Amino acid sequence: MRLSRGDNRLNERKKLILKAIVDAHIANGEPVGSKYLTLNKQIACSSATIRNEMAELEEMGYLEQPHTSAGRIPSEAGYRFYVDQLIDRYNLTQNEISELKAVLRQRQNELDAIMQTAVTLAARLTNYTALSVKPRQTRISVSRFEIMRLDSTTAVLIMLIGGIVKTKYIRSDRPIPQDAAMLLAGALNARLTGLTADEITMPILMEMERMLGEYDFLVSPVVKAVCETISVFDGGELRFEGINRLLAYPDYYDMDRLREMLALFEKKETLLEVLSEEAKGDDRVQVFIGRENVVKVMDNSTLIFKTVTQNGKPVGAIGVIGPTRMDYRRVIATIEGLTKSVTDALGGPKDEGTGRLPDHKD
Repeated sequence: MRLSRGDNRLNERKKLILKAIVDAHIANGEPVGSKYLTLNKQIACSSATIRNEMAELEEMGYLEQPHTSAGRIPSEAGYRFYVDQLIDRYNLTQNEISELKAVLRQRQNELDAIMQTAVTLAARLTNYTALSVKPRQTRISVSRFEIMRLDSTTAVLIMLIGGIVKTKYIRSDRPIPQDAAMLLAGALNARLTGLTADEITMPILMEMERMLGEYDFLVSPVVKAVCETISVFDGGELRFEGINRLLAYPDYYDMDRLREMLALFEKKETLLEVLSEEAKGDDRVQVFIGRENVVKVMDNSTLIFKTVTQNGKPVGAIGVIGPTRMDYRRVIATIEGLTKSVTDALGGPKDEGTGRLPDHKD
């Protein structure tokens, strides 16, 4: 989450009123007036005092008045201050926690399946559009090679990449003896392990050809297969669930804006670029409100996501996209609970999370 933006102009009464307005607007979707706060939020002030405080909060940029009525709604700055300074802890119910653990436990060893299950749960539990990200990786290499000979002219190249096994068939017009397969595996492990596709140079290929002697004809097709596999492997992936849920919110009734959002989801490239970069850094919940989003079309939306780790390394992220008038407490707690459950299912480091909203840190 972004660093808190403290403002010493906000006394405790202003904070109480701002929090009450954000909570009420999230719940009802309507501008909030002083009468509502007096009757429903147990604020020990007169209506006149509350109106004055609301006017000052508007001047300070934390509230907006969409119509000529007395009601106000939070601005982006108001939502940001709420998320950073005022938000209450939200406890996931025991049923919600049990559902997360039970469903994810069934898919212990499949990262893709676990992430898909998690993003489906995120959409259902929050009623917003959910997403899962497998970020682009800047350095992909093979840690181990094996060659399995199938017949006289066909072999299988087996590569271990980041704990995942990838295979490629190698077919040759010339015979591939068993000793050639052994020599090739030895050359690959000696010269290509730990190298990215960009680091595999012509001198390395020539050295491998010298190592294979009369079987040097195998080097070129095998190295080509290695480079193709690495290039596909580091492309990243972005999945969405519940895109139609946007239609439930008035914020997306404008058809031109909705079309732009749907185009963003369909092309994926821009969001994948942003999320891949963000998912490599902070392991806390990330909250981007309105114009804080890099993507312009999301200037009336909030993006909330958190990285998923395996063995202490980020392997993806789970998040939610919805209107700025979002139930932040519930969404943040759900994302926290999901990412913890996914990390546990992947055998990552355990913590003592309880499904509560994390403490904010300056």
